[in-house]
Amino acid sequence: MRVRFAPSPTGQLHVGNARTALFNWLLARGRGGTFILRIEDTDVERSTRESEAAILEDLRWLGLDWDEGPDTGGPRSPYRQSERLHLYQRYASELLASDRAYYCFCTAAQLEAGRQEALASGRPALYACTCRRLSREQAQARIGAGEHPAVRFRVPAERDVVFTDAVRGDVRFHTDVISDPIIVRADGHPAYNFAVVVDDALMDVTHVIRGEDHISNTPRQILLYEALGFTPPTFAHLALVMGPDHSPLSKRHGATSVAEFRSKGYLPEALVNYLALIGWSPRGHGGDDEELMPAPELARRFALEDVGHSAGVFDEEKLAWVNRHYLKIADLMRLAELSVRYFNEAGVPMSPDRRGLEFLASALTMANVSVDRLNQVPARLALLFAYDAEAALRDPDVASEMRAEAARDVVRALAEELTTAPRLDRETFRAVANQVKARTAQKGKALFHPIRIALTGRPDGPELDLAVPAIDRGAELPPDAGIPKIIGNRERAAEFVRAIARNR
Repeated sequence: MRVRFAPSPTGQLHVGNARTALFNWLLARGRGGTFILRIEDTDVERSTRESEAAILEDLRWLGLDWDEGPDTGGPRSPYRQSERLHLYQRYASELLASDRAYYCFCTAAQLEAGRQEALASGRPALYACTCRRLSREQAQARIGAGEHPAVRFRVPAERDVVFTDAVRGDVRFHTDVISDPIIVRADGHPAYNFAVVVDDALMDVTHVIRGEDHISNTPRQILLYEALGFTPPTFAHLALVMGPDHSPLSKRHGATSVAEFRSKGYLPEALVNYLALIGWSPRGHGGDDEELMPAPELARRFALEDVGHSAGVFDEEKLAWVNRHYLKIADLMRLAELSVRYFNEAGVPMSPDRRGLEFLASALTMANVSVDRLNQVPARLALLFAYDAEAALRDPDVASEMRAEAARDVVRALAEELTTAPRLDRETFRAVANQVKARTAQKGKALFHPIRIALTGRPDGPELDLAVPAIDRGAELPPDAGIPKIIGNRERAAEFVRAIARNR
C-alpha cells in the first residue's frame, strides 16, 4: 500500500487538508504501507518555498512523518512537481503522438466567449472543441508561425466512466458532460489533472484519499490513466470539513490553519485525535473514553470503510475538550517548555534555565487541569508574578471584606506568624493556618478567604495548598534562573497589612 499527501505550497496548512494528510497517514501506518509527501508547486505565481517549509513544519509538529518526500528523497524522486516537468512533457508527447491529445490555440477571450454563449443558450459550459478539428499539419504550421498552444486531452465520446469509491461506493459519469481538459498549459506547465495522474502512476500510489471536491476530477483522471496505459488507484473521497454553520470551514469561523491552532496553545496530539474523529468513528466506539486515543491506536483502528459520507463539523469547543484531556496527562516539564512563549507574549519576560523550568513545571499543577489551551496558562499563574496589595484593595468586594475587623485580624495574625516561619510548603502552610485559626477563632471561609487575598492579591484562584507553596518556591529561585522575581508569602502578608493601614 502506497498513499500520498500532495499539498500546494500557496499558503498555510488548512485543518481540512491536515485531516486529509492524517487519514492517509493513519491508513499507511495501520497497514504497514508507505506515506509519500509530494509538493504540487506548478502554480508558479503563488507557490513559495516559505509556504512549503511551513507546511512541512506543521506536518512534523502533528507527528505525521513521511517515508518519501522532497526533503527525505526516495526511490520515486523528485517529489516536487516543479522538478518533474520533463516527465509531464514526455507523457504529453506520447498522447499527442497517439492522437489522444491535440494542440489548442484558443485564447482566454475566445474560451470565455464560448462559455458565455453556452450558458446563454442553456447548454453546459463545455469547451466547444474548436481546435479538435485541426489537422496535425495545421497545428504544426501555426506553431511554426510562432503561436504557443496548450495541449488538450481528447475525451472519448459516448462513454460511461465508472469507479468504485472506497467511501461512497460506485460513482458514474458520462463523457458527454466532460470537456476536453487542458493537460499542458501554453506556458509549458502541466495542469493539475494531468500532473497528478503521471505522478501517482509513477510513484505507484495505490490509494488516493482526498476531499470530495475532487470527485468531478476523477473521471478525467481515469481516462488519462487508461490513455497512458496505467492502472488507476483506489479512490476515496472524504466529505469536506464544515464550520458550525455547516458551510465550508473558512476564516469567518475563526482559526482554520494548523499554525493558528498551534499558536493558540493546542497540543499536536489533541489536534490529531480530534481531526481523526471528524467523519470517522473507530470501531467498538463505546463512549468518550473510546474517542480519546493516541495516534498509534488511531492508526491500528482506522479503516476507509468506517469513514462516513456526511460532512463533519469542526467544533473548537470539542477540540478544547480533547485538548484538556491531553493537558492533564502531559509531562509537566514539556508543558513548562511550551508555556514559555506564552508568558513572553503576555508581557512576563522569561528565559528559564533548568531550575526555572522545574519551577514552572511544579507551578503548572495549578493550571494544566483547569485551562483549555497553553495560551491561558499565564493568566492562570499571574498570581505568582504580579502582586499588588494596593490594587487588590481597590476591588470593591475586597475592600468591603477587609473593612471587617475579623478579616483584618486574620491578615495581621498571618503576617505575624510568617515573620518567624520558614518558607512555606504544603505542610508548613497548614501549620501556619492552624496557628492563625487558634489566634483569631476564625475558620472555613472566614479564615482562608482573607489569607487568599493577602497572599495572592486575588479573591479567587487555584487551591491555596498549591498556590502558597508555589509562591515561596519561586521566591527562593536565584536571579539567574531566568524567572521574573517573585515576592514571597512573608513579604506579601507584611505589605498587605501596611496597605490596609494606609487605606483605613
